[in-house]
Amino acid sequence: MELELFGHRKAHCHRTLETGGIRLWVRKITLSIVAIAALSAGAAPTVGPTDGASEYQVKAAYLYNFIKSTEWPEQSWQNDAPLVIGVVGGDEEFVDTVKRTVSGKTVGLRSITVKRADSIADLDLCHLVFFRSSAGRKRTETIISTLANAAILLVGEDNEFLRQGGMINLVLKNGTVRFELDRASLERAGLRLSPTLLALANPGRGSSNAPTIESAAVAGGESRRLKVGTPPVYPEIAQKMNIKGTVQVEASVRRDGTVKEVKVIGGHPLLADALAKAVMGWQYEPAAKDSQVVVRFIFGQ
Repeated sequence: MELELFGHRKAHCHRTLETGGIRLWVRKITLSIVAIAALSAGAAPTVGPTDGASEYQVKAAYLYNFIKSTEWPEQSWQNDAPLVIGVVGGDEEFVDTVKRTVSGKTVGLRSITVKRADSIADLDLCHLVFFRSSAGRKRTETIISTLANAAILLVGEDNEFLRQGGMINLVLKNGTVRFELDRASLERAGLRLSPTLLALANPGRGSSNAPTIESAAVAGGESRRLKVGTPPVYPEIAQKMNIKGTVQVEASVRRDGTVKEVKVIGGHPLLADALAKAVMGWQYEPAAKDSQVVVRFIFGQ
């Protein structure tokens, strides 16, 4: 998935202690529940659980979004072979739903196929394997252990999935499907997710996932949804000095979604500078007017 980052300029930052204009608490930037058509177009909108998409459809859309947003090592490809999604456990209705979701879609020049993965031989041919919770934790853990050195994206839907070595876990809470991931597992497999997905993931329970990014519009501003946002780099000197904690900045976002200016609200100067530089390269959805957005990031969580 090719992404373009905007606003590559030096951030102009200055400190202020005035936060009285903030009416809205920062909220987590997540993929709440995803509309099928919107995900197919590469967007990541937040819609309510009453939008008509079933849990199966939402999860199928996530799988499609994951497979088109992942970079595999070159040795993973065999000529013009298709991308393969394997499903472990569950019923045929779910498999059929995923097939309908990816039908006719491609990633680059490669088509996408879906199959039930019932054996190790089936798994070896997959690029993404989705473990239904009905597969059972013991079976899931055994399969993950077998695939430890394989460049296969492992996705699940169980609270223990990341602790078992999984990479991405889908979580259903209060009628909303979200996802969490473990960066260390992805790196060990040589897989790279798009910056957008990395920025929008929830922190993984029991994982080594990156800190949480949160965002909200300030008083008088229009709520803006993040389209492209690379998480800030944790400064090496800050890590060595064990400097951690929360940083908040206020971004001035133009109508076209690019960031014009970033102002530091609070946090250690080293960490605040890292966040400000990252936010200057973010891209929000276009809006009718300029707006102010507060971004909160926790380093060393």
